Amino acid sequence: MITRKTLPRGFVVRHPTMNDIESTLRMIQAHEMAMDGEIETTLEDMHRWWNMPDFDIATDAWLLLSPEGHIAGTAALSHRAHARLNAEMTLHPAFEQPALGAYLLSLVEERALQHIPLAPSDARVAILAWTSSGDKSNQELLLEHGFKHIRSSWRMKIELQEAPPAPHWPEGIHVQTLSANMNLLRAVYEADEEAFRDHWGHMPHTFEEFQYFTSRRKNYDPSLWFLAMDGEQIAGIALCADEKEQGGWVHSLAVRRPWRRRGIGEALLYHAFGEFYRRGINSVYLGVDAQSLTGATRLYQRVGMHIHREYHTYEKELRAGRELSTQSLDGE
Repeated sequence: MITRKTLPRGFVVRHPTMNDIESTLRMIQAHEMAMDGEIETTLEDMHRWWNMPDFDIATDAWLLLSPEGHIAGTAALSHRAHARLNAEMTLHPAFEQPALGAYLLSLVEERALQHIPLAPSDARVAILAWTSSGDKSNQELLLEHGFKHIRSSWRMKIELQEAPPAPHWPEGIHVQTLSANMNLLRAVYEADEEAFRDHWGHMPHTFEEFQYFTSRRKNYDPSLWFLAMDGEQIAGIALCADEKEQGGWVHSLAVRRPWRRRGIGEALLYHAFGEFYRRGINSVYLGVDAQSLTGATRLYQRVGMHIHREYHTYEKELRAGRELSTQSLDGE
């Protein structure tokens, strides 16, 4: 049972509307600057988050308003199969008060309980929350309310001061872009889905969900989607984007099991770095599980990337049962 916390005098909470999106973004950006010294979230990010499939801001998001009517904080809860519940809570730096964070967390947990009867009857149900390593107050809040630190992840970066080494492709492998054959989009999805079954925390996505988060994004550029081909089969992918002021991004790097340990991942990275450099994009980033099941962190360090930022994952189990997400490798 979750106990609703008391909201400090003068503060109110309501669900947002799309009219609140820009003011909410400014609050989140103020928090990011205070925690990490950089702005990460864009207006496109906000639109994508608030319009996600199976997410409704009228029930799954909240705004905390100060006595003066300013947005002091926000919270949201999304889900995968009603079993893996993803919580987000952000306070403006001027309102970093434990009581405010605790109130938002109680709203998230109340909503999370409503998912339990909707999840598969034998499924384990848990809330997960991510924090920047610099967000000590949020980490303390989660620990005080029964969450446990279970994982960390890294944002890795390379600064391209000169042209990177040319990629070395294994015999029989050639590279092409998706723009050279747009009919391969579903095959790219299938390769991505297959490879990421070996990624900790992965749960299946539909083709429509894949499109929502990739090919329907503002900065989607199929000429930056690199496919390592073995004949007509996709052996590996590097799905990249020019995120403008956020730099170049390798959003997805994956090699399917039959083609692993042949240097394809390294070749895809060097190929992507080379294209970014050719376009005048010198800062390149990607995200990775710090305890990657496939050893991806070693590859990224080998090609010259370093840890730029660290995030922590916290979890609170609501119901024991069968874990639906990937936790370890099997069959390899």
